[in-house]
Amino acid sequence: MLEVWKYRDGGDARRVTLAEVATPTADTLWWIQVVDATTDDLEAIAAHLQVSDLAMEDLDEGHQRSKLVAYADHWHVALHDCRLDDRTLIDNELDVIFGTGWILTVHHHDDTSLLDEMRRRYELQRFEHGTTDEGFALWAVLDVIVDRWFQVADSVDERLEAIEDTVFSTSNDGIPQDVFTLRRALVAFRRKVGPAREVLAALLRREVPVIGDPALMHLHDVNDHVLRVLDLVEGQRELLTSLLEAQLSIASNRMNQVMKATSSWGAILVLNTLIAGIYGMNFRHMPELGWTGGYPGALGLMVAVTVGGYFVFKRRGWL
Repeated sequence: MLEVWKYRDGGDARRVTLAEVATPTADTLWWIQVVDATTDDLEAIAAHLQVSDLAMEDLDEGHQRSKLVAYADHWHVALHDCRLDDRTLIDNELDVIFGTGWILTVHHHDDTSLLDEMRRRYELQRFEHGTTDEGFALWAVLDVIVDRWFQVADSVDERLEAIEDTVFSTSNDGIPQDVFTLRRALVAFRRKVGPAREVLAALLRREVPVIGDPALMHLHDVNDHVLRVLDLVEGQRELLTSLLEAQLSIASNRMNQVMKATSSWGAILVLNTLIAGIYGMNFRHMPELGWTGGYPGALGLMVAVTVGGYFVFKRRGWL
């Protein structure tokens, strides 16, 4: 899908064709939105906008690390749109190439609602500030992506609560598989979000001169949100590690209880075995060998040892 929007100072947004994109001017912004583009589409756009071959190579290959790259008269920002599906992190790359008077967004996944929301936020700021600054379009893209990251963090919190209930439940018999699955998702999420901090830092250092001061103020807010997401991820990773350690401690404590119970019954049975072993020896001259009440007495002694040993270990909490 390919959409081209024309924004002019003091005028409404108008949808046009790629062939209508003219030489950029100070009062006009051309926004080209591409979703799930083919190689031919990208080549046509590159030829029309005179985009660097290196940038188009990155767009064609995909799987880029979040970054900001400067070319002769335009810039390339690679981002990652993330969402948590069950316990698996779904990552879709979003590339933004922009220059004076134009911006190109390439989404490598069929999600038109995402681009519609970016355009809506840009139009709100455009009317509020009365400008078609490219910086506000870039801010709208970053703001929507970072908001999606917060949704991932919220989903992780919900799964952490479920894992916590499982870990501390009485029926917990082992380490939940969710712990390792969610841990892998958090590691992958951290790798996608972390480099965005460097992108925002470069923008705030005014390394991109086409971004005006009002847009920079909004980018400061996005940078704060990125730092908050990173703090949330680090906290979640620590909590997940703590839950794993708690699970191991619980398993160790349960093993200790089993060992105590096994040792207690073993000690009781050893005494009974001792009594039976002594009176089971085949010697002709043994005390009480001809005693009529010897057999009931031996059984009674075994019962007394068993009951007495049980109460002794029970009082110590071993049984």
